[in-house]
Amino acid sequence: MTVELPLILVVALVGYFGIKLRRPPTWLIVVLLLGGFLLADTFLAPAIESGTKTGVDVIDKTGK
Repeated sequence: MTVELPLILVVALVGYFGIKLRRPPTWLIVVLLLGGFLLADTFLAPAIESGTKTGVDVIDKTGK
C-alpha cells in the first residue's frame, strides 16, 4: 500500500510537532519565517538554493 502526502502537509506536521515538543520562542519562529520569505526574493536566492542542493547531495551521497 502506497500513501502519498503533499510536501506542505509533511512540513506542516513536522513544524507543528517541532513547536509543540521543543517550544521555541514565538519571536524566533516569526523571525525565521519572515526572514526566509524575504530572502527568497533577493539576489541571495540562487546561492541558498545551490547550498541546499549541495547539502542534500552530500547527505544522499548522489553528488559524485
